Amino acid sequence: MSVTIKKIAKDLDLAVSTVSKALRDSHEISAETKARVFEHAAKLDYIPNPYASSLKKGRSGNIAVVLPEVADSFFSAAINGIDSVAHEKGYHTMVYLTHEDIQREQSIVREFRNGRVDGVLMSIVANNAKYEHLRELCASDVPLVFFDRVCEEIPTASVITNDFESGYIAAQHLIEKGCKYIVFLSMPGELAIIKHRQNGYQQALQDHGMQPCIIYCTDSEDENIAILDKLLTGENKPDGIIGSIEKITIPVYTVCHSRNIPIPSAIKIIAFSHLQIAALLNPPLTTIAQPAFEMGKAAATILFKTLAKKYDLKDEKIVIPSVLMMRASTHTD
Repeated sequence: MSVTIKKIAKDLDLAVSTVSKALRDSHEISAETKARVFEHAAKLDYIPNPYASSLKKGRSGNIAVVLPEVADSFFSAAINGIDSVAHEKGYHTMVYLTHEDIQREQSIVREFRNGRVDGVLMSIVANNAKYEHLRELCASDVPLVFFDRVCEEIPTASVITNDFESGYIAAQHLIEKGCKYIVFLSMPGELAIIKHRQNGYQQALQDHGMQPCIIYCTDSEDENIAILDKLLTGENKPDGIIGSIEKITIPVYTVCHSRNIPIPSAIKIIAFSHLQIAALLNPPLTTIAQPAFEMGKAAATILFKTLAKKYDLKDEKIVIPSVLMMRASTHTD
C-alpha cells in the first residue's frame, strides 16, 4: 500500500496541510518541522504523486509528441531533443504514433482536448488533407507546435528546415558531379516538406536546362524495391537519384547491389536523411542531414515559453538549415 501525506501527518500528529507544505519546502514551515517530516517520509519510503500536484495547479505535467513513426532515425533524435527540454522543465513526454493513418491522428488529437496534456508537438501524417481536428485542438486552447512535417493551413508556430534550398543543393551537387539524368524519389500526399524539396530540385534542373523526372514511391519497402528495380534496369536509366525521405533510401541500395549496379560510377545517390548508419553503408551515403535533435529542442522550447505565458503562439516559422554531408555515394575521385 502506498504511503500518503495523510499517513505521515497522522504519525507525526501534524495537519495534512503542514506536511504538504513541508514537503514542498515552504517558507511557512519551520526548519525543525521540515526536518521531522522529511526524515519520516524517507523512513516510510514516501513517493510524491506528481499527477495530484499537477491537477491542483491546473496542469497535467505532460506534453504530447505526435509522430508518424519512430523507426525513422530523424524522429528518434527529435524525441531526444524534445525530452531534454521537457525533463528540465519537470514535464513528462508522452509519445503517440499515428502510423501514417489520418483517422488515428484525428482520434489521438481529439483526446487532448480533455486536459490530458498541456501542449502538443506534432509531425503530421503524409496523407493529411483534413485539418478540422487540428483547428479544434487550437480552439480548445491547447498549444500546438509543428516540427518537420507541418500543416501550413493551421496558424501556429513551426520548426522546419530549409527544404527548398536543400532540394536545390542536392540537385546542384549531382549536376556538379556530372549527372545528366537525375530522378527525384517522392511520396504521394500533401507533405509540405516533400513539395518544397521537390520544387528546389526542379528549380535546379530548370536552371541547368535539364528535364526533371519524379518517381513516386510508397510506404511498402517491397513495392519500392519493385519500382526502383524497374527504373534502374529500364532502357533510360538515371545516373543520379535524390531520395526525398529516409525510408526510400535503403531500397535503392538493395536494388543496386542485387543488380550489380556500381555506386557511384554508374549511379550517384543522395538522400534527405538523419540515418546514423549512412557512413556505414557500402558505399557511404551522401546525405542532406537534418538537425533533428536541434529541431526537437527548438519546438519544445517554443511550447514551454507558451506554457509559461512568455510567448504568444502565432503563424511563425523557425528555420534550422540542413547540412550537405558528402560521402562516397556521389564521389568518384
